[in-house]
Amino acid sequence: MRGLDDEYERGEGFDDVYRSIVTTLLDAATSGTTSGTTSGITVCYAVPGSPSVAERTVELLREAAPARGVEVRVEPAVSYLDLAFERLGVDALAAGVLLVDAATFTASAAGHHGPVLVAQAWSRQLLSDMKLALDEPPEGQTAVILHHLGLADERVETVAWADLDRAVEPDHLTSVFVPSLEVPPAAALMTLAETVAVLRRACPWDREQTHASLVRHLLEETYEAMEALEALGPDPASAPPEAAAHAEEELGDLLCQVLFHATIGAEEGLFNLGDIARSINDKLVTRHPHVFGDTVAETADDVVRNWERAKDKSKLRTHLLEGIPAAMPGLARAEKVERKLASIGLGWERSGEPLGELTARLQAVAAGAEPADDRTVALLGDLLLVLARLSADRRIDPETALRHAIDRLTLRVEVLEAEAAAAGCELEEWIKDAPVHKQHLPLC
Repeated sequence: MRGLDDEYERGEGFDDVYRSIVTTLLDAATSGTTSGTTSGITVCYAVPGSPSVAERTVELLREAAPARGVEVRVEPAVSYLDLAFERLGVDALAAGVLLVDAATFTASAAGHHGPVLVAQAWSRQLLSDMKLALDEPPEGQTAVILHHLGLADERVETVAWADLDRAVEPDHLTSVFVPSLEVPPAAALMTLAETVAVLRRACPWDREQTHASLVRHLLEETYEAMEALEALGPDPASAPPEAAAHAEEELGDLLCQVLFHATIGAEEGLFNLGDIARSINDKLVTRHPHVFGDTVAETADDVVRNWERAKDKSKLRTHLLEGIPAAMPGLARAEKVERKLASIGLGWERSGEPLGELTARLQAVAAGAEPADDRTVALLGDLLLVLARLSADRRIDPETALRHAIDRLTLRVEVLEAEAAAAGCELEEWIKDAPVHKQHLPLC
């Protein structure tokens, strides 16, 4: 007989531990394999409680065993859930108890107002996350700690919500029963969704809107949110309260646009908020096989390459640059093209773009040595494309870089206006009378 608890000491994470345990079991079962047939070795793997409830190793064992020629037989056993509901005196079916994992409590319990049994609350951090998931728990909100059920040190204790992460030293045999979630996680989102739905029914302006009519508002709100987020500065944690409040407001406006489209989509029978959330969740899981699967991605570039390949495969694309919207702003589109090219090794460093040659030709045009015709338009386009590709290669968003440059130019113009006002004249007059001041405008 051998225990496998030592696997928890060596593994970097639970998934590593579970897969190592499965490998150990399959190696033991096939240790006498010859010519593709096993020697009849039987390995008994015992787990606490039911092997069919919250036992990830059993799931992995079922998946991996056929490829190793191993037969898996699972013997039913009493689950810890039976003990939990007996100790609580609750009929789970009659009470409509929701069973969730502590790691996904916030998302899984959203919108649920009834009792919840939270399994595998194995750390103080998980208990703290649960506690903080309720922004404003109602007065008297409690939870029941279920710890080491069936063991000599069993504890079944009702605690105040504020003490949830302080009442016990949790481990893998700790669960939490919440008798009632009067203020469920994500309640604010549900409230906002209902408000948008009411406006859609009761407000004349909201009733008239369509997906098409809202597009410009979505774009405007996106730009305003971008500006507010940039205003948080390089260290958002130390941003002034008014900057944080502004970012919160603008992100709320952007979220409202998403909810508006979700509401209209539900009316049309196309999709609803739940469909949108499930779709993006599934996409995130699929596009991150290095997190939710076996793919290895050691760098951010590896992640981007895997993402692009998965995206092209899922959308059945046959051309490298297919799917990049032609209506995107030019610089943003150029950056996306660069990222696509870089994903297959055709990025800026191997492009051989003649930046110096293009710049020299542009200077000739500016000096009047070349006529300003269609060739000039093409030259400017080539130069902008090269600069956008270089920006993307250096991990700089060209749109952001240009906006910041415009901001600096705007600030310089304001300084000139102040100098003109101090001289008692308008800026245009001041510049005309003193052309030397034009030298103040260059940014470099």
